[in-house]
Amino acid sequence: MPALHPASPPGQPDPPGQPAPPGPPGPAGLTPPAEAVGPLMRGIAVLRAISDAGGRISLSDLVRGTGLARSTTDRVVATLARMDYLRLDQYTAVLAPRLMELGNAYLAALGLPGPLGPLAEHLAEELDESVSLAVPDGDGIRFVHQTTRRRAMSLTFRIGDLLPVERTAPGPLFAAEWSAEQWAHWHERRATNDGNDAFSSVLPSAPQAPAHGGRHGDGLAFEERAAQAGRRGWAEDDQRIEPGLIALGLLVRAPDGRPACALSVVSHTSRHSAVSLRRSVLPRARETVGAMERTLRQAAPVLSVPAAGLADWTNASKQELGAEFVESLARGLTVLTAFDEGRAELPLTAIASATGLARATARRALITLAHLGYVTSAGGTFRLTPRVLALGYPPLSRTTLPDIVAPHLASLVQRLHDSASLAVLDGDDIRYTARVATSRVMSVNITLGTRFPAYATSMGRVLLADLPAADRAARLARAQPQALTPHTITRPVDLAAVLASVERSGYALVDEELEEGLRSVAVPVRDRDGRAVAAVNVAMHTSRRTLDECLTEALPALRTTAERIEADLHIAERFLRIPTI
Repeated sequence: MPALHPASPPGQPDPPGQPAPPGPPGPAGLTPPAEAVGPLMRGIAVLRAISDAGGRISLSDLVRGTGLARSTTDRVVATLARMDYLRLDQYTAVLAPRLMELGNAYLAALGLPGPLGPLAEHLAEELDESVSLAVPDGDGIRFVHQTTRRRAMSLTFRIGDLLPVERTAPGPLFAAEWSAEQWAHWHERRATNDGNDAFSSVLPSAPQAPAHGGRHGDGLAFEERAAQAGRRGWAEDDQRIEPGLIALGLLVRAPDGRPACALSVVSHTSRHSAVSLRRSVLPRARETVGAMERTLRQAAPVLSVPAAGLADWTNASKQELGAEFVESLARGLTVLTAFDEGRAELPLTAIASATGLARATARRALITLAHLGYVTSAGGTFRLTPRVLALGYPPLSRTTLPDIVAPHLASLVQRLHDSASLAVLDGDDIRYTARVATSRVMSVNITLGTRFPAYATSMGRVLLADLPAADRAARLARAQPQALTPHTITRPVDLAAVLASVERSGYALVDEELEEGLRSVAVPVRDRDGRAVAAVNVAMHTSRRTLDECLTEALPALRTTAERIEADLHIAERFLRIPTI
């Protein structure tokens, strides 16, 4: 790290001039620096433990896994919940989509998934195979993009997963350019318990196959395979990572000639052998790599403006929650969000300015993050490392829209005491994909997967209203609206007028048109591009609320819920395609 002047305590309970309280050890058990922020280290240990457990873990298992006291764990969890980085499901801590803003900061600063992702997706579509982008991370590789084909047997690795270099296709390509020091580190890891303890997402190593035989193909030692990959410009993995999985990898170089990432095409032995995959994929993969390198050379510089006011938010949270809110943890994590597209390398002053933190506070957080391996520095500037993705990104990268919506619907139902649902447009119908029912003697009984005609439902009208007028008219004509109750609007001209009104007002209120006695109000859920990808509603018996009460009581709460869903969705979908079902 660059030389930094001594820091004063960053507004946390550590006594002035005293070292931080003990925290989890850093990489390889290194002792934390005297100025490391203990609460930040403990908070990151908690996030890593939940992430490694698949995104959810009981509080008792969290205490055992981290070795922290229960009272300390409770305070860390309360702080992370306040930040919306996790939520408590009774006595279970569950990672929340907003945590992905930390990994998004790294991916945006990296500047690769955004411009290269569409090219990888096009290649996957053309080859009908899964395509990944990975970057080096120590003596491992970490995925930064995945385009997976939907099959019974398909790729299960996630963005942020860390794999050992020697068992992957990209690994030999990166290792071909290692220094002697990097090779020494790799040998040291391999000498310890086969070196796979740090790679929780892979199966244990299988015995090395004999030369020119077995499922490991040529059986070459990793050093030799790395040298061969350097000469050929490509490398392959023939079931080293998992039986039946084969991959071909090629380097994508940055404009300065250094490796930027590796592209890999992944298949299964039921579709290809390593040889047939190479023959069918290599020419097209090389063309894609060339297109990616041209894209990186032509990329225009981007200057982003960081969000401000984070320090004020942590101060307000501390005032409200008192000792239950660990301010130094919250401040330390916000340091990661200073980085973004066009902000890959930042000096200390810029980081302090971007977060609104005092320079000394930002400095101590950076010292801690560097010790833990999440930040690196050179020449007075700081960069995020791929390890930031380990903070929850792998389990959260499999998030679906129903996953995002579920806790928000539960809160809405708790507030209104009426059932709430999420639905998507499916042809001329809506299909229910998430639902939280209220407990009443007389309640709306609908199950997931239920379909209703879009024209007769509040959620359907919200979604139809978001379509171009010509598309709306075509759908209504095709659906041939039928009267489901005496109140159902069926004339196309009348439905067109209703949909135009819904488009203007931003909500739909349907009164006994789907079923007599059933009243519902719905609003859209919009993605980052402003498209209505789903709708949420509140449904009730007509005896529960008048039409006016639906608008004065239910609609405001419903809109607030939709805004919260959209906030989570927009973070989650920045570098991912979020399935709506």
